[in-house]
Amino acid sequence: MFERAAVRVLQAGALLVVLAATPYKTFELDRFFVPKELVLHVTAAVALLLVLPGIRRAALARVDQLLALFLALGLVSALFATNWWLAERAVGVSLAGATCFWVARHLARGFHRDALVSALALAAIVGAVTALLQTYGVRTEYVSLNRAPGGTFGNRNFMAHLSAIAMPALLYCALVAKTRGAFLRWNAGIALVAAALILSRSRAAWLSLIVCALVLLPLGVIALRRTGGAIRLRRLFVTVLFAAAGAGASLVLPNSLDWKSDSPYLDTARSVVNYKGGSGRGRLVQYGNTLKMSLRHPLLGVGPGNWAVVYPRFASRNDPSLTDDGMTANPWPSSDWMTFVSERGLASFVVLLLAVIALATDGLRAARREADPHERLAACTLVGTLAVLVVVGSFDAVLLLPVNALVAWALLGALSPPSRERRVVEPPALARVGVGLVVVALGGLAAARSATQIGAMSLVNGTTRTSSLERAASLDPGSYRVHVKLGAAYLSRGSCGKAVAHAEAARALFPNAAEPRRVLAGCGR
Repeated sequence: MFERAAVRVLQAGALLVVLAATPYKTFELDRFFVPKELVLHVTAAVALLLVLPGIRRAALARVDQLLALFLALGLVSALFATNWWLAERAVGVSLAGATCFWVARHLARGFHRDALVSALALAAIVGAVTALLQTYGVRTEYVSLNRAPGGTFGNRNFMAHLSAIAMPALLYCALVAKTRGAFLRWNAGIALVAAALILSRSRAAWLSLIVCALVLLPLGVIALRRTGGAIRLRRLFVTVLFAAAGAGASLVLPNSLDWKSDSPYLDTARSVVNYKGGSGRGRLVQYGNTLKMSLRHPLLGVGPGNWAVVYPRFASRNDPSLTDDGMTANPWPSSDWMTFVSERGLASFVVLLLAVIALATDGLRAARREADPHERLAACTLVGTLAVLVVVGSFDAVLLLPVNALVAWALLGALSPPSRERRVVEPPALARVGVGLVVVALGGLAAARSATQIGAMSLVNGTTRTSSLERAASLDPGSYRVHVKLGAAYLSRGSCGKAVAHAEAARALFPNAAEPRRVLAGCGR
């Protein structure tokens, strides 16, 4: 009963984390991230609490030990971060993502794998549909016009990342569908996701799918041929045709997207691996400066979530990652792996890399040796998902975001086969109770933090009243934007005492930002 309830929680969480958004346009990125983080934290905590009573014996594999060490290093790194508020958010996302991995793997061992994988794949379809609705003229305050078609993700790249990550799972669902109707429905979903991927013009997502195909197709064909007819190979060709049809339709149907180029999709295809100009060149500059920063903080990094806090000190002249106010354009570098190296240190990055290798090794072994055809196909899907994550995470922020922390980690857990090298432990009842209390405490704190951030955003949105801004600052003391608005408001009134207090608070959060210095200078500080 508890396991079935945990499955429902993960299924619902996967859908809600895609749809969650707020209309507070003043907070253009956080109005999408914060509600999704709230869903992630609640889902992870509740699901873990539901499965804990049934865990009498636990098999700890090498990937579990490595992942636990990665989380521990992140926690230690957070203690030395400049901005503890950002560190708490980043660590919370990592902890919740790892929790989803462990819960999904436990549930998959209890014969719930297909139910989980289907729901996680469906979440990607729902996300793609929100992007397609925006593409074809549907307007709502819960989407962003700046990075269309991002749907409820707020950014077309984020939508494309999830679509690419879930594509191997969508193929798995289509291939193992038990009825012709289910097979056709999954293929229709694949066509929708393929259309959204084309419209996104996300080079990282496109490149990851190319690499995934090179890795997965030979492995998958071999696995399907050894199924003895249990899974028909011709289904794969039908699925490819549906994907091609969806991609082709997206190119010919008129839409409301306002691209500057006359041939936007062809231009993107030509520049998939272009690093001589544009954003590709900007990434190289950013990566170089991020590595310099990492060499100055090699052991524990600058702290989870603190890349944007420290990076301006290492940015070169005309660095495209910086804006005019001395802040970074994005709160993270354009790469998961650069983020982990710079924020959590080289040791933490190596540990995470070893965990990925351990998962891939287990998947490849199962794809070759498992007797059950569904197990072999699940192992192939795991390898394909890892290939997408490694590639797309090399060029954009992926696992740092709440949607992928839930869906991607849960997919990896649901698809991962048993490892040969594992140690079985039998946690006593007292230990399980202790873990439950810790989960309630950490999950509750993280969820409460996200909820108060949403409350602060609702107070700030569209107002200049200092009373509302003060209430927002009390709800979310770590909001740089709120402190800056208050500092500027009090400065315009000549209230330098209050202006200086909020400017100092903002400068403590982002020491290199220009706006707090302007407020302080206006008060002669």
